[in-house]
Amino acid sequence: MRQLLLAATVLAALPMTAAPAQAPATAVIANPLLVDWTGSYSGVPPWDKVRPVLFPQAFAVALDERTAEYARITADPAAPTFANTILPMQLAGQRLGRVNTLFGVMTGNMNTPAYQALDREWSPRLAAAQDRITFDAKLFARIEAIYAKRGTSGLTQQQMRLVTRIRESYIRQGAQLDPGQKAQLSAYNQQLATAFSDFSERLLADESTAILITDEARLAGIPDSVKAVAKAAAVERKQPGWAIVNTRSAVDPVLTFATDRGLREQVWRAFVNRGDNGDANDTNATIAKIVKLRADRAHLLGFKTHADWRMQDTMAKTPAAAMDLMMRVWPAAKARVAEEVRDMQTIAGAGITIEPWDYRFYQEKVRKSRYDLDQAELKPYFELNNIIQGSLYAANRLYGLEFKEITGTVPVFEPNMRVWHVTRNGKEVGLFYRDDFARTGKRSGAWANTYRNQRGLAPAQIVLSSNNNNFAKPAKGEPVLISLDDANTLFHEFGHAIHAMLQDVEYPGLAGTPRDFVEYPSQVNEHWLLTRDVLDKYARHYQTGAAMPQALLDKIKASETFNQGFATAEYLSSAIVDMKLHTIPDGVVDPDAFERTTLAEIGMPRQLVMRHRIPQFQHLFASDSYSAGYYSYLWSETMDADTFAAFEEAGSPWDKPTADRFARVLLSTGNETDRAEAYRLFRGRDPDVNALLRGRGFPTAK
Repeated sequence: MRQLLLAATVLAALPMTAAPAQAPATAVIANPLLVDWTGSYSGVPPWDKVRPVLFPQAFAVALDERTAEYARITADPAAPTFANTILPMQLAGQRLGRVNTLFGVMTGNMNTPAYQALDREWSPRLAAAQDRITFDAKLFARIEAIYAKRGTSGLTQQQMRLVTRIRESYIRQGAQLDPGQKAQLSAYNQQLATAFSDFSERLLADESTAILITDEARLAGIPDSVKAVAKAAAVERKQPGWAIVNTRSAVDPVLTFATDRGLREQVWRAFVNRGDNGDANDTNATIAKIVKLRADRAHLLGFKTHADWRMQDTMAKTPAAAMDLMMRVWPAAKARVAEEVRDMQTIAGAGITIEPWDYRFYQEKVRKSRYDLDQAELKPYFELNNIIQGSLYAANRLYGLEFKEITGTVPVFEPNMRVWHVTRNGKEVGLFYRDDFARTGKRSGAWANTYRNQRGLAPAQIVLSSNNNNFAKPAKGEPVLISLDDANTLFHEFGHAIHAMLQDVEYPGLAGTPRDFVEYPSQVNEHWLLTRDVLDKYARHYQTGAAMPQALLDKIKASETFNQGFATAEYLSSAIVDMKLHTIPDGVVDPDAFERTTLAEIGMPRQLVMRHRIPQFQHLFASDSYSAGYYSYLWSETMDADTFAAFEEAGSPWDKPTADRFARVLLSTGNETDRAEAYRLFRGRDPDVNALLRGRGFPTAK
């Protein structure tokens, strides 16, 4: 699944946005990370000046500045009002927000031992500093006073919602605890921050390993473009032959095409056992600590489990509601897997029993047999640069976003990055950055970042958004051909960027959306990849320039529900395990044993493995972000499928009134209104789960 870094709670959003404040002049002169972002486009990140050695002073100065800003709020002798309390809270900590942005991007994209050491040192210190704000009794008393008079003090609806959400967020984070409980909660938060860093460091180390191949015969069946990537990886490592790096983008093509079954098994075992090898990079003890700390924290905050605490500010509201949706889909996914295995077994013959390392290989043979469709046949039509242009075209046609490439005119942290200036209806929207290629030190997966959020509150801000992928970079001069799945990923992540670019909110605290809404705009955007207009203009053969033949597209469309058992079961098993793991009341767990037991209880097909096994489940253990929240992809997909159905009902995927309504009601409004109410305003009703089931080719609900 795709990953992203977006504010999921009001509390997370508050300190990260602010008005300019003056850091000590000597610190600014000495440290470029403390200088206000300068240049065109309302200022841009100084990626060319970022160095690990600069961060300790930058963090220290920016933290002191934010502390002083909040102290001025609490020291104000005037009665608390929206103007003298809530507004300055919205505009506090800008410098720290910028430093945090720079640091977070570097640790995700350019990680080195120096950054890992900084992360271990500063993550708990930053967590403690945030707690000191949340636990400030004087500050919370002011928030309470404003909340108590919210209906009689002349506040607008947005201002009342902002006050309410701030108060609820502070309470969820422990503002009402007594001093002893606050001290304990802060200790938990600091220990968790350290454990998250430890997990990330161990996983990155395992993902940086590679299987070296010196006998080319072992690579039989693998397309030349994939072999070229493996050759380039070996060259990077100064090794002869070919290197299959332990990341999904490198592993999946081998599992799909390699005829050497022993190689498939070797690669599969290395990949699924990341973090689970009983060595220095083993993550199990760290995960057990995280789960226990989360449970203890939830109890301290008055909740039965971590999942109950995490889901307070979601659309689903309760673990039971999320589990209900997942278990409505799980039986159909299992049944479809059984059908898929029978089909594969027929082709494999009696001499082979389908194992997990065989699934992708034989599913391709079934696809070829049933639909005369070969994934390798598709790649020549999905040249990376063309598909990027197709994504920009669709965003322009649907939402009026205009993109002008300005690569080379603003700083970037990696030379292969590209940058666009974005406008809409003649008005500046911001910048869009792309970082597309895998490299050592970059975490796996695909995600979106927002370097700077939009806001209307003065001083207004335009957005700086980015997409990050891990496409395999070929040898110099070779075309970058991506798979259909990679192209879907590209459109998915760009959907997050579109969401950020269309946002039009006044207050930063109403920008972040619930976790189970976050993936919704990105999943909707995937639908435009295979529209005829995009394909005709941009999915053209990289050698001949010919558009994808309709016959080939028909095969893709005919096979859209093919292999949905595998796709659904590998994802959904991960989501179910996540929820069950975080509903253990005492949080005491042996991760490996828990995984085995839980999968047995739900009847996990033995021919496949979770998309993210617990020891490598970065969504859950690199931060709190997706913990008890991995179900959100399915929750969002329910809205996503039903939303695209609205375009189909209107007669065209390009229906402008539907696109305008979608942008106006759902994409531009952040969290200014309840997201379930906003969806009902857009669609006229709640989302229909049958649209999701139909999209996956499963029996619809009664």
